[in-house]
Amino acid sequence: MVFDIKGDKVVLSKGSFAEEDFSYYGRLKGDGLELSLVEAAFLIERDRLELGVSLKEFMKRASGKQPYFDLKYVVYKDLRERGYYVQPSVTDFRLYPRGGRPGEGAASAYVYVLSERIPVPFADLVQKVKLTQNVRKKMLLAVVDGESDLTFYEAKNARMQGKMTPLTVDLSEADATLLDDRVVIWDQQHAVQLYGAGFYGKLVDEKLLQLSLLECAYLMRLGLPVEDGATNKRFTTRQFTRKANALEPEFVRKLDVYTDLRDRGLVVKTGFKFGSHFRAYEQVSDVRAIPHSKYLVHALPEDYVVMLPEMSRAVRLAHGVRKRMIFAYGGKNGLEYLDIGRAKP
Repeated sequence: MVFDIKGDKVVLSKGSFAEEDFSYYGRLKGDGLELSLVEAAFLIERDRLELGVSLKEFMKRASGKQPYFDLKYVVYKDLRERGYYVQPSVTDFRLYPRGGRPGEGAASAYVYVLSERIPVPFADLVQKVKLTQNVRKKMLLAVVDGESDLTFYEAKNARMQGKMTPLTVDLSEADATLLDDRVVIWDQQHAVQLYGAGFYGKLVDEKLLQLSLLECAYLMRLGLPVEDGATNKRFTTRQFTRKANALEPEFVRKLDVYTDLRDRGLVVKTGFKFGSHFRAYEQVSDVRAIPHSKYLVHALPEDYVVMLPEMSRAVRLAHGVRKRMIFAYGGKNGLEYLDIGRAKP
């Protein structure tokens, strides 16, 4: 069989192949057939393509032509052996639904191949997700571990929206003081109102309310006056933010996310027990019967680089407690949210 390797393609010459032998593999180009390297390797392994070289020699050459060829081959082979039709695309592969075939229907998902060992800029994931959603496809992340086992994740934009109504409590006369790293509301009326109306803070003996620094900063924007317990002077919002940022790492970034989620009608509480910044509820109608939170949310810096084992742990934990794992990041149009969860192709 006459062939040539051009870049990341194997080109079979006119007359050296029969079209029916390569249905749904490659694409006709001129008088020849153009196969991707992974398609050619799969056909060689299945004894359906003879190029005059062993599978070992072909894969050695292919690995020198295409970065991470071995990873892509693992994913391609896995999907084909499950009965899916797969074609190369701008995000590694296009995946067709069961029963679907190229030329007979649209692909259902794009597949992005990743190695557990290689860090990935979060911005790259975001770009791939936006690309797929612009053409109404799912984005599947195929992560290959050190033993060539595969784990699939679906990544999609999250539309975060709660059902809580805006806070209507008048906070101008509240008595609040910063003590060490939390704020105490001393007057029972405001303590009970804030706890009941929006599940703010922790109510102590039905009298005092302890607020986190984030909760306090948000409520200050709604009119809560806060004094410094060390100086007895009232904080400005800027002074309090500066103080809180010295006490709590990543405070400003977390405050941006906390504020956005609260403004979207969600109830936001610490996610410390789950290893994330926040847990979020769509609605808390009665603090005596608090429902399960729906989301775990982690606020990421704009230059964040994903370590895939860390992502895997976060998603696994969220799944184990029946929550969605949401990553918040700063986009061009403000904060955006990426939902990453385990998936089956």
